[in-house]
Amino acid sequence: MKPYVKYCGAVSQDDVECIAQSHADAIGFIFAPSKRQVQPVQVKQWLIQTKCEKKIAGVFVNEKIEKVCEITKHIPLDIVQLHGDETQDDAKEIKQQTGAVVWKVFHHASNITNTLEKMTEFAPVVDGFLIDAKVKGMRGGSGTAFAWEAVPAYVKHAKRLEKTCIIAGGITPETIAELLAYGPEAIDLSSGIEENGKKSSAKIEALEERMLNDVRISK
Repeated sequence: MKPYVKYCGAVSQDDVECIAQSHADAIGFIFAPSKRQVQPVQVKQWLIQTKCEKKIAGVFVNEKIEKVCEITKHIPLDIVQLHGDETQDDAKEIKQQTGAVVWKVFHHASNITNTLEKMTEFAPVVDGFLIDAKVKGMRGGSGTAFAWEAVPAYVKHAKRLEKTCIIAGGITPETIAELLAYGPEAIDLSSGIEENGKKSSAKIEALEERMLNDVRISK
């Protein structure tokens, strides 16, 4: 089974076209302060100019609820990804007002019990959990992997809660086979499919070839 795949951090028309032609299920745009931050008006334009049949995701960090709702309707977004210190009430409000799928991001810690408890707390108000590596001073997009031995525990807990579990951080064409051995249900990549800050169709093809065949091939 191919995992659900989201390619995140598109920053140009070329990136959008590159992802539109891939096997991804979703394309992500970052509206929070970041080296990959984009403006809603740009995204709207790129999507108008490109036939992109992927689900559209927007990444936010501690954004005002009104603004999240405004952007979600303007583009429109299928998925709202919350990367900050949003509360259950925030997530519930966003879900009710937008009707979008809501994913809450949690960072892997060596003691996973804490993260599993947070997943349980947020389960009534979100549709999925994105688990990323904890990197000091960063909310995400670090390109760093966490200990993937923990992936089955996260996936199992999310299934018990009847939610999606998305794994992010450090996924590349070179590491995808290793991650797939742990059975992720969904994956999220950004820097792992980039070359010189741009999405690379060659890297995407290499990743998808390994993912779809699930075998190790030469680089």
